[in-house]
Amino acid sequence: MTIATSSLRYHSVRLTSSVRSTLQRQPFHSAAPISSHIGRKPISFSNDVKINHDLTPITTPRIPSELHNTALTVTGPLGQQTLVIKPFVKITTQTANPEDPTSQNSIQVSVEDPEVKHQRAMWGTTRNLLNNAITGVSEGYRVMLRLNGVGYRGVLENKDRSLSLKLGYSHPVVMDLPEGVTCTIPQPNRLILHGTDLQVVTEFAAKIQRWRKPEPYNQKGIFINDETIKKKEGKKK
Repeated sequence: MTIATSSLRYHSVRLTSSVRSTLQRQPFHSAAPISSHIGRKPISFSNDVKINHDLTPITTPRIPSELHNTALTVTGPLGQQTLVIKPFVKITTQTANPEDPTSQNSIQVSVEDPEVKHQRAMWGTTRNLLNNAITGVSEGYRVMLRLNGVGYRGVLENKDRSLSLKLGYSHPVVMDLPEGVTCTIPQPNRLILHGTDLQVVTEFAAKIQRWRKPEPYNQKGIFINDETIKKKEGKKK
């Protein structure tokens, strides 16, 4: 092999590596996303739901991140919820046309600058939180828990504000219901939680489940809604 041939192969290998690294760094497209597919969808709501957006900045926040934000209140037949809105998020409400029977009240969420990553992220988040609040005060949320196990059962105490569970321990597990959450027990091993705040209802259901998480061998435990677990076989001698 001559020196010229070796030099040519060396430079070709370097060129191929350079092209490959350039292609790996090159994005599929150069256009930055400037809109949120979730945030730009309007939310429809009935006449029973009232939305009030107070544009006065919050000066005494519960947590530091709420400072200088605004408050949006959603009121419906089942209760009231308050959301904290970032100052760059804009809420636009459109009233239904009384002459059009198919027209509905709608609310649109937007941000000041969609090209800013933080604003674009909060766009869809705010829209989903607002949609959950509207659904909660108008229809409510329901979470069912199934107690699978020998002797597992639940009863309500303290004027239906405390839940007493028998889960195989030497003592009953007593849990106070959070504010805004109610519980019904159609069967001893079936619990149904009701509430207007989706986060509060699902969080309390998760706290109950922590006492007896589903296990795969005997499939015992506390199951939420249609939750299932794949059965495993134990060790065989």
